[in-house]
Order: sequence, then structure tokens, then C-alpha cells
Amino acid sequence: MLNIESNFLIFTVGFYGLAMVAGFLSIAFKKSLIDRAATWLLAGGLVLHTVSLGARIAASGRLPFANLYESMTSFAWGIALIILVVNYIYNVKAAAAAVTPIAFLAALYATTLNKAIEPLMPALQSNWLLAHVGVAIVAYGIFAFSFGTAVLYLVKAKYDAKWLPAREKLDELTYKLIAFAFPFMILVIITGAVWAEQAWGTYWSWDPKETWSLITTLIYLGYLHARLVMGWKGKVAAWFAVVGFLAVIFTYLGVSFLLSGLHSYAQ
Repeated sequence: MLNIESNFLIFTVGFYGLAMVAGFLSIAFKKSLIDRAATWLLAGGLVLHTVSLGARIAASGRLPFANLYESMTSFAWGIALIILVVNYIYNVKAAAAAVTPIAFLAALYATTLNKAIEPLMPALQSNWLLAHVGVAIVAYGIFAFSFGTAVLYLVKAKYDAKWLPAREKLDELTYKLIAFAFPFMILVIITGAVWAEQAWGTYWSWDPKETWSLITTLIYLGYLHARLVMGWKGKVAAWFAVVGFLAVIFTYLGVSFLLSGLHSYAQ
């Protein structure tokens, strides 16, 4: 099963990489055929990725959320799915092309990590783990797309790039994505607290991962407050969204490697 998993993950990386290249070419040449190729390559990669994850589940007897490799490949899968869904709903091919590299890099990084299936430590033997990591994948994946639309807004504002959607569309989509993802981020905090109480006897211990999850949540709360109450739009809001996703990345990866705490198992 591990050979199937590894081989299909390598194929997945190839498809995501081709989808990324096709997405950039579609922006450069504005050809509908290349647009469709980018979408189908990403969808094909998602199918292969699903097979890889399925093999992992079959071999381990559980969902792939227990270590950095499993969470990384699941995160990449979630981003690819969200790209396809958001692009289908809003038809923002340039934004999809901008976010596809995140799925590609996450899947590529996963291929370098230790794939050994090991017994779960007691702290991970909880259904709250499934809920906690599951909602985190949704929240982080949507925040990744909002990062892409925010970056494109800043590019559009600086260079008035004709190949990008209107600034108003990018600004509004960034807001909608963050507003949709924010409740999932709240659930990340709640499920993590309940899981922590079961595993370590306390809902909150100011562990670095907990602290940075709270910081990330407050950044996005600040974005929504500034947008809805103070009417912030445009460049300031876009930079807010960029900073928010940088906090997501630090919470997800930076804390695990740079700071010690109860979540150090993720390394």
C-alpha cells in the first residue's frame, strides 16, 4: 500500500506542476483551451491524490492526520479541491493559477517527508483530532485562496494588469473567502481546546501552536471588523489578507520547527 501511496503522490505532484504551468500559460496567452487544460490537469491530480490518500487510509486504518507528512499531503489535497470549487463558482482562472503553486509545493514537500506508519501516541487517539485537523484543512485551504486573490489585487493595483480580473472583483472575492473561512478557524480553536483538555487536562495552556492559532484568528477578525465596521477595502484590506495567510503558514509550519511545545509531535 505504501508503494501505491508514494507512486500516486509522485504522479500527483507531476499533474499539479503541469496544472501550474498551464495556468500561467493561460494567463499569458488567454487561450480557452489552455484554461481547460489547467483545470483538467488539476482535477486529474486531485483524483490521483485521492487514490494516494485512500491507500494511506487503507494501510493505517485511520484518516491521514497524525503527523507532518499526513497533514501536509491532506493540506495539499484540500487546497486543490478548494481551487476547483472556487474557480467553478466564481470563474477566477487567474486566481486559481496563482494558488495552484501552493498545492504543488505542499504536495512536493510531502514527498520528502517520512512516510512510515507508526502507532499513534495517546494524545492523538481521539476523534477530536479528526475534527480539529479536518476543519483546519478547510480553513487554511480557503485562506490560501484568499491570499492568492489578495496578491493579485495588489498586482492589479500597482501595474493595472489587463489580464487580471477587476480590482473590485478581487477585493470582494477576498472578503467572501475570508468571511466563509473564519467560522472554520473558530472551530479550529474550539476543537483544539476540547482535544487539549482530553489529552493534557487543560483547555488552554498558551502552547506556541495555540497562541499562534489565536493570533491568526485575531488577524482575520481584525480584517472582518475593519471591512464591515470601518469600511476598509482596497490595498489595506489586501495587505491584511496577506499578513493573515503568512500567520497561517507560521502557525502551521513555523511553530512546529522553531518553537517547542505540546504540538512538537507534528515534526
